[in-house]
Amino acid sequence: MIGRIFGWGSGGGQAALPAERGPLGVAIGGGIEIDTLSLQAGMAGAEPSMPLPSGGMMIVAAYGEARLDASTVLSRYYDADNTILQVLSASATLGEELLDVSIYQPWDSVVPAGAADWARWRGPSGLIGQPRYDADGIVFERFWGDGAGRADLVEFVETVDDGESRREIHQSCMLYARPLGQAREMLLINIERDLGLGAASQGTSIEFILGYGLMAADVRRL
Repeated sequence: MIGRIFGWGSGGGQAALPAERGPLGVAIGGGIEIDTLSLQAGMAGAEPSMPLPSGGMMIVAAYGEARLDASTVLSRYYDADNTILQVLSASATLGEELLDVSIYQPWDSVVPAGAADWARWRGPSGLIGQPRYDADGIVFERFWGDGAGRADLVEFVETVDDGESRREIHQSCMLYARPLGQAREMLLINIERDLGLGAASQGTSIEFILGYGLMAADVRRL
């Protein structure tokens, strides 16, 4: 009787628990503890392009997921500052092995002025996909794609859920990297297109996102 008055003791008066998302099983509004000590040790003495992520607790504001191929699912946990904790796994099922873990932060953004400017970036001879990318004197080597010529961009659709709405985001991207200390600094050049907004076919902007690898033991849900 007392339990029913105060709303516990029966299912009828209880709010539904928030859904657990991805291989870490973290709900929107939940926390992830990120340990960057191993990253900082690997980068000792190096000069990253921007300050390394400080680690600590990340509050998840949105969750994104995309199947990359038959054996790999990309899961992304976003916070309110657009930091991304990215995890690769076989099926994004809670508790399964984490194949790859990395943390990304926004670095720069470019809005092409028109069709000719877009072609300079992503056309057949465009800057994105070339074997090297020079970011004002910081040179990154292409991490995806073989050969000496330009490589095609990697494309997939990510479903992003913030707990209130779901968006389908088409991604066209290329990953670059450069050695830094005992680790590497990654540069993801990404063109996003929100499929629900009827955006221009080439996208709205080009995002430059810096990332660093972590170990599976460096992340845990709270």
